[in-house]
Amino acid sequence: IAHVRGLSKMEIISKEDGELIEKTLIEILESIERGEVEFSTTYEDIHMNIEKILIDRIGDVGKKLHTGRSRNDQVAVDMRLFAKDEVKKIQSFLLELIEVTTELGEKNFETYMPGFTHLQKAQPISFGHYMFAYSEMFKRDFKRLENAAELMDYSPLGSAALAGTTYPIDREFTATILGFKGPTLNSLDGVSDRDYLIEIMSGLSIIMMHLSRFSEEIIIYSSNDYGYIELSDSFSTGSSIMPQKKNPDAAELVRGKTGRVYGDLMALLTTMKGIPLAYNKDMQEDKEAFFDAVDTVKGCLQVFVGMVKTLKVKDEVLLLACNDGFINATDVADYLTVRGMSF
Repeated sequence: IAHVRGLSKMEIISKEDGELIEKTLIEILESIERGEVEFSTTYEDIHMNIEKILIDRIGDVGKKLHTGRSRNDQVAVDMRLFAKDEVKKIQSFLLELIEVTTELGEKNFETYMPGFTHLQKAQPISFGHYMFAYSEMFKRDFKRLENAAELMDYSPLGSAALAGTTYPIDREFTATILGFKGPTLNSLDGVSDRDYLIEIMSGLSIIMMHLSRFSEEIIIYSSNDYGYIELSDSFSTGSSIMPQKKNPDAAELVRGKTGRVYGDLMALLTTMKGIPLAYNKDMQEDKEAFFDAVDTVKGCLQVFVGMVKTLKVKDEVLLLACNDGFINATDVADYLTVRGMSF
């Protein structure tokens, strides 16, 4: 629709033809949303399917839709629009997680526990301080996605197959209609750039790394030997033969799925590493990896929000744990130093 409006504005097609194509495209969209359209592999991809339906409905006028564009710049635009939407959704889940970790931290500001280095008891901290550490990580994750979204906010429409088009199109106009900051500046790069997907997937991998670290601690701290926290039954399972068991399955699955998202990132990096300019068919391999990474991260974030929200903090056990391991030794050393003894 944005492309058709651009063609009509620059009088490459008539105003009447432009209005008819746009009206029919809107009708096709409504038919798709009602589940009335069956796509066919005969026409290779989604773009050709929609063009075929358009031509079936309005005849030769529909063939004017493809003037001055290629499936290369079409798919590049589609992926950027899709990625922009998905980044916003993931950011909304991150905001929820920041909120629940912060709330749990504020609630336990004076719940004391041992802090660890090398998984050895080190110094006393509060459970609130511990939770705020993860809030900070998730804030950085949010900002990382924000930066990626800003860098990719340019429209490749008008790059055509690789060398632009001889038609006097207005790329600023179509970029604005599509909600981009502006058009991409180089047509070769416009159709063959997948950096933005790699950058988002890198951000998603870091999110999963943070969730995995958190999961590891949830698994350890909810174990019998620690008993610092207790997971809700909703995020745990029993054993098939051991009736006393309460397994932290949700945390374990999130930890496991981290490797899957890393794999998606590495798959796309490996696909892109030897591709010459401009577009090559290898690039369609970006879809499956990106879709999988996005779906996995959204699922894990949703689970994590619920898991943290229902987490029970055992403050008495935490306080008791502070009695072992000489965790105030540093404070004693500092006290003696202030009294005149060398550190």
